[in-house]
Amino acid sequence: MTLHQNFIAGSWTDGAEAADNINPSDTGDVVGRYARASREQAEQAIAAARAAFPAWSRSGIQQRHDILKKVADEIVARKDELGRLLAREEGKTLPEATGEVLRAAQIFDFFSGETLRLAGEKLPSTRPGIDVELTREPVGVVGIITPWNFPIAIPAWKIAPALAYGNCVVFKPADLVPGSAWALSDIIIRAGVPEGVFNLVMGRGSVVGEALLNDPRVDAITFTGSVGTGKKVAAACVEHMRKFQLEMGGKNPLVVLDDADLNVAVDCAVNGAFFSTGQRCTASSRLIVTEGIHDKFVAAVGERLKGLVVDDALKSGTHIGPVVDQSQLDQDNSYIDIGKKEGAKLAFGGEMLSREKPGFYLQPALFTETTAEMRINREEIFGPVASVMRVKDYDAALAAANDTAFGLSAGICTTSLKHASHFKRNAEAGMVMVNLPTAGVDYHVPFGGRKGSSYGPREQGRYAAEFFTIVKTAYTLP
Repeated sequence: MTLHQNFIAGSWTDGAEAADNINPSDTGDVVGRYARASREQAEQAIAAARAAFPAWSRSGIQQRHDILKKVADEIVARKDELGRLLAREEGKTLPEATGEVLRAAQIFDFFSGETLRLAGEKLPSTRPGIDVELTREPVGVVGIITPWNFPIAIPAWKIAPALAYGNCVVFKPADLVPGSAWALSDIIIRAGVPEGVFNLVMGRGSVVGEALLNDPRVDAITFTGSVGTGKKVAAACVEHMRKFQLEMGGKNPLVVLDDADLNVAVDCAVNGAFFSTGQRCTASSRLIVTEGIHDKFVAAVGERLKGLVVDDALKSGTHIGPVVDQSQLDQDNSYIDIGKKEGAKLAFGGEMLSREKPGFYLQPALFTETTAEMRINREEIFGPVASVMRVKDYDAALAAANDTAFGLSAGICTTSLKHASHFKRNAEAGMVMVNLPTAGVDYHVPFGGRKGSSYGPREQGRYAAEFFTIVKTAYTLP
């Protein structure tokens, strides 16, 4: 089997070890074998990025535009192949995987244009005869650490702006699903990035991630992952006084009011809670439902879940693929047991499933009669598990929605303009959805949350410049 190597200082390089990439829909299927970098190799990649930065940071905007546009075009041309690879290694259905691939292409296309739109300001000074210019400059060497649940889109929305604004990159993808990240890296490299500008170092967080965090030559870290790891990233970055950006967990509420369109509410709940196997930081894990519609809503969601097909991610007709691996499956099952012990009613699902080939198949689980203090309503499960909370009215629903340590996404289903408008203003979340699933965002607008979900400037869209650039103020006496 071909070994997929790391890319360091302009060369493909073997790692200190290697690991198989396993298909969660069929554990007998090895997607590929991927190198794992050593700490020394990670440090070599950092050195290469540092050496390349002076020239790349002053390169022409047309050069950067052309490279990013070339990346976008190749991703689109290979969307079916890349979508199949993503579905095979991560377990989301083929349509979802192909959609994620196209999202990555759109991101690179957007930031290819942003290279041509990087503007500054010229202002008069308070002192007569002096000009003031405000410009943006690249940060330097950016360490990029990405999770397994969106193995091409999240790398894209970090790598594309980093390169667009003239930074050099050391990219560490999730060790669990390196295939899509490697394929994206190969496309970026062949698009013509100069030596050292882009480096791929696959491997364990305890090795490669630690090297990025502890090296003073890294000027910024952008991280998406768990809250626990995010806190470690923050502490290390403060130690080195570097910029850092964290996207972490979510415990996202979907409020359903008595006046909601029932079909819309069910669509939002099922899509947001269970599609992509619930493995999205924006998933609707808390369904907060007012008394008048509660029973009808629970019954309708249960009927919809009965019709969903859980099977091989590559099979036509599959609605929900497998959980990503045994460790995540164990975590999901653990929380299902916790919910039962806490007194929640398991109204649907939660059973292990057998399919034609061995995989990590779990029937979507819906808990009802839950309360705010239950762990299944406090802690991120990150699987196809959702809980329903019954509340009296809108005010109680809003209070329950905000009663969380997280604040990424929040949704409401209602036909009341009054309640929708109030919820948009008062939901303590970075993103608010009205009559839409809490999961599902555009690539050209900011992404991010508040409280324990996010820290630092927003990702995506024009707001990405806040993290990947530094503002300089220059005074001139002509």
